[in-house]
Amino acid sequence: MTEYQLKSTPTNKFALIGGKLVLPDRVAEGTGVVIERTETTGRITAILSQESLPRELTKIDVGGRWITPGLIDIHTHGALGHTFNEPDQEAFQTILMENARRGVTGLLATIGAAPLEDILQVLEFTRQWMASKRPGSQVFGAHLESPYINPAQAGALDPQNLRSPMDGSADRLIEYADVLRILVLAPELPGAIDLIAQLTGHGIIPAAGHTMAKEADILVGMQSGLRHVTHMFSAMNMTVREGPWRKPGLVETALVNPGLSVEMIADNKHLPPTLMKLIYKCTGSERLCVISDALSGAGLPDGSRFRMGKMEYEVADGVGMMFDRTAFAGSTTLLNEMIPILTDVVGMPLTEAIQVTSLNPARLLNLEDRKGSLETGKDADLAVFNPDFSAWRTMIAGQWIS
Repeated sequence: MTEYQLKSTPTNKFALIGGKLVLPDRVAEGTGVVIERTETTGRITAILSQESLPRELTKIDVGGRWITPGLIDIHTHGALGHTFNEPDQEAFQTILMENARRGVTGLLATIGAAPLEDILQVLEFTRQWMASKRPGSQVFGAHLESPYINPAQAGALDPQNLRSPMDGSADRLIEYADVLRILVLAPELPGAIDLIAQLTGHGIIPAAGHTMAKEADILVGMQSGLRHVTHMFSAMNMTVREGPWRKPGLVETALVNPGLSVEMIADNKHLPPTLMKLIYKCTGSERLCVISDALSGAGLPDGSRFRMGKMEYEVADGVGMMFDRTAFAGSTTLLNEMIPILTDVVGMPLTEAIQVTSLNPARLLNLEDRKGSLETGKDADLAVFNPDFSAWRTMIAGQWIS
């Protein structure tokens, strides 16, 4: 089949064959995935052995490559010199097309701490972007890595933009509850527990992060609706001593508590293999969402400088860095490149590596009925990967977009 025929398949029903399908429970060969599309939608209508496919059905042979559900990145700030803090068509389109080229079919536009009016402007732009069909990865909403964090764990976020949960600004953010899906906060801050309850009541997922919280703070937060933890081991407290008593921090609490889903940056830079293996061993594949936490340095070579707001960083040793090397400044690795790290370094079966980069994020966002796995009836959002998990082609709603 020619390149033109591949990108503009002249039929509304076809099958992908000749690949290795990564299904929720196994890898299937000799199996085809049947896709039916209209002008606005595309669905998986059957998964059948290739011998069972109708002879008249158009078939596209993917040449032995991996066929997976489209990846979903719930925590990604940018790529190729742009971030979602820029309410600008060029910025959003650049980031979303680059993610689509990597097999990421959906994401949360992640916003770093910024002046309140700037955040509101980005949320309004995101709302408008989501209101119509756009090129590149789908935007499922926004993720605010927010002003309501502990200054002691600000990491690469601009400390000048931090705020109190009690200053009234959260009410203005909640006006965008139709867009804002996750908000990060430090549960130990005054007013944070009330804010967690308020967010939960509006359908926004509260996430603990950039925090000095101890176990007691986390457990109280969970009673108000806290259920997610941002980038494990990064910008969070661990066990401390108070006299003879040892008080677990967020890390230990999240590892053992089944009521918390957790994020992990699996770029093999933010966390050494031992810590990635520890997270996986404690959470299994059920509570874990792998994220890129990519900033605008993603896709740029070592030595490149990049920005988010007034903060400037550089790419060094394949990861974003503060100039003084006191903290990482986001990953430069997009989600597809993390799959080989999950399988080869962390030791996950491929089915679980796909689950934590697709189905689990879909579940967190209540999209699992349509997204996140190759199953009959779900949206035809999928990726075809080369053996090294570089994306060969990406499909959204049954349409090839890369």
